[in-house]
Amino acid sequence: MTVAYDGRGYHGFAAQPGVKTVGGTIITSLSRVLRHPVELTCAGRTDTGVHAWGQVVSFDAAEDRFDPDAILRASNKLMAPTIVVRSVEQAEDGFDARRWAKARSYRYTVVNRPVPDPFLAATAWHVEEVLDVRAMQLACDPLIGEHDFSTFCRARRASNANGDPPSMVRKVRSAEWRDLGDGILRFDVTSSSFCHQMVRSLVGTMVEMGRGRRKAGEMAGILRAESRAAAGHLAPPHGLCLWAVDY
Repeated sequence: MTVAYDGRGYHGFAAQPGVKTVGGTIITSLSRVLRHPVELTCAGRTDTGVHAWGQVVSFDAAEDRFDPDAILRASNKLMAPTIVVRSVEQAEDGFDARRWAKARSYRYTVVNRPVPDPFLAATAWHVEEVLDVRAMQLACDPLIGEHDFSTFCRARRASNANGDPPSMVRKVRSAEWRDLGDGILRFDVTSSSFCHQMVRSLVGTMVEMGRGRRKAGEMAGILRAESRAAAGHLAPPHGLCLWAVDY
C-alpha cells in the first residue's frame, strides 16, 4: 500500500503498545478489514510529527480476503483524513517494503517571510529572517555521493555482538533547494536510505547558512568532521515529509 498521513498527533510510525502511532493505527485498521492479524513493514520509520505522501507498507493478506479496491475504501473510512491509503497493489512473493527499496525521497518546506501562513503552519517551518537561498543551494553540492553522514545523524547503539556501531554511510543521489516564490522554499533530497534525524539536521545546518551564521563553503568540512557537534540545530519535524520510495 502507498500511504499518506499527517504526522501530528502520532508518536511516529513504529507501532508501540499503549501509544498512538501511524503504524499501529494502520495495523488495527487492516486487521479489522481483513479479519485476521496483520504484520506490517514500512519503507521508512518516520519520527513523531513527520508527515508522508509516499510511504509504502507491505503485509500478507489471506487470498480470499484480498480485494484491493475494498481494502482501500474500507481503510480510508476507518482512518481518513489523517491517514489515507492512496493505492493498494498485489506485490511479488517475498516483497518487503523496507528491504526492497532502492531509494527514498524526502521533502522539507520552509515558509520564509515575515508573516506566518496559517494554511501551511502544520506542514512547513516558518523562518522570519530573510534567507540566502543561493548559499543554501551551494551547500547541497558536497552532499552528493557516498559519504559518512555521522555529523548529521543521531548516534545509535551498538548493532552487533562485537559492539560495533552501525554504519552511517549513505549514498545521496540528489539534493536541491528550490525557491517556489511567495516565500516558499523547498528542499528535496533522495538517498539510498537515511539515518535517524539526517534530513532535519541537514536542513537546520543549511538554514543557518542561509541566515549568514555559517558559510556554504563550510559544508564539506562539517560533513568530514563526522561529529554531531559540528552540525546545526535540528529543523522542526512538521516541515518534513517522506515524499516517495523507489523500487
